[in-house]
Amino acid sequence: MNNKAMYALSYGLFVLCARRGEKDNGCITNTAIQVTTTPNRIVVAINKDNYTHDMVRESGRFTLSVLSEEAKFDLFQRFGFQSGRDVDKFAGFEGHTARDGAGVRYVTLGTSAWLSCRVVSATDLGTHTLFLADVEDGDVLSQAPSATYSYYQAHIKPRPAAAAPAQGSKRRWVCKVCGYVYEGEELPADFICPICKHPASDFELLE
Repeated sequence: MNNKAMYALSYGLFVLCARRGEKDNGCITNTAIQVTTTPNRIVVAINKDNYTHDMVRESGRFTLSVLSEEAKFDLFQRFGFQSGRDVDKFAGFEGHTARDGAGVRYVTLGTSAWLSCRVVSATDLGTHTLFLADVEDGDVLSQAPSATYSYYQAHIKPRPAAAAPAQGSKRRWVCKVCGYVYEGEELPADFICPICKHPASDFELLE
């Protein structure tokens, strides 16, 4: 199968936030869709390795901030390229957030809308959990178009250096998610991007 056929599917980009006790956290996701209007429900898929996953599973609540084309790369770095286990993702960023009626933060910078959600059910998908949730509140924050994954790839993610490697130098592999470039004769099968933590399967050889 040509896996690039999957790239033709359209995806949005979102910051999904949760709160457990006094701890706030959030992560980037591209898997969130409305499934019914009556009741108003969405589904989101969260990787089990994400710290936010367990917070949603235990608290039963989350917010979804819909990222717009005005979102900058540093917003993706903050919520997508580091773990809430190690850092406070909201440190110094509180002024660009607000809280819903349940006290869960949502992002107001670079977002077109936000939703406040209560989990109805959870389905184990192996590496991910699919959460079905009622949308209990939300609002429009900006008229800027919502960002798609294709827009992120074309306009937000930094491009790798354009210069070709000199003769005799090592080959270069670029991360399709964040643009990090690995140099070497071969990309190790177990390589993990040091910036966005994506696996070797998300790298491609630079011609």
